[in-house]
Amino acid sequence: MKPLEIVSALPQWKNLSPGEIVDSPAFAAACRLGEETRTLRRADIAPAVSQMLSLSISFGDEPHTLSIARSPRFPELDKLWDSLPEVPDAIVLSLVERECGQLLQMLENAIRRQLKIVGLAPSAPDPSAMIAFQTDDLTFAVTRSATITGALGVLRNLDLASDCVRSAPLPAQAEYDAFALSDADLASLAPGDALLLPEIGTIAPRVVVDGRFAAVSGGVEAFAEDGRVRVFPAEPATVTLGELLDGALSASGPAENAQLKLVRQGKLVAQGRLGRVGDQFAFVVETKE
Repeated sequence: MKPLEIVSALPQWKNLSPGEIVDSPAFAAACRLGEETRTLRRADIAPAVSQMLSLSISFGDEPHTLSIARSPRFPELDKLWDSLPEVPDAIVLSLVERECGQLLQMLENAIRRQLKIVGLAPSAPDPSAMIAFQTDDLTFAVTRSATITGALGVLRNLDLASDCVRSAPLPAQAEYDAFALSDADLASLAPGDALLLPEIGTIAPRVVVDGRFAAVSGGVEAFAEDGRVRVFPAEPATVTLGELLDGALSASGPAENAQLKLVRQGKLVAQGRLGRVGDQFAFVVETKE
């Protein structure tokens, strides 16, 4: 499975709202600024909107405000920045269209709606109604709306290398063996019974993560219950999402007398220990559920 497929299968990520994705520290949307590929992120520190050049714009027929921070990327605007309030609107708008075209095109492409400049904003917008972004030497803010968050707030715009993603804990357990057992045999299990475990010592255990994935030597695959009973360690463990995304999870077999549990369809069936029957490893039942 690919990393994005893994994240998309986890409820704590796939159930994020578009706004939560945009607000995440891991937000990172690929974009094109002219001929350059850039990454659009939330601004760490944005200038006050009162210090930015605010435009009334529309995406399609929806009105928005776009506030642009001072940048050397806009040399003519930069020269006039301190006196912009005294510059005629027509001149300011002409400079915006001439120097900010790549930014406007990037936004139009990202939001997937036609962007039109209506004019200069009549007043500084309410900062709480804006979302600030940055990409390299550009910082800007745009009205927070369902249109903006809906276009940008998708899982593919999360940086899966971000620590806030990779450090997320997930339950995990080594699957030491799995085998078919009839309902009658399962019902008749009693303390002292032993079930042979031929895979232990011969096949490397796979790691079952969150009941959804199985980490194997070739990477990560989807995990599905198939009616077999499974032998796991008695105590649960955790791994990080980063370890799962790396596809490098592995487990060693249990030591003799290690505490184990027998599980079927996600439900505990019995608890026991790793013993032997002759020269074969076996699950020795100690308690039956």
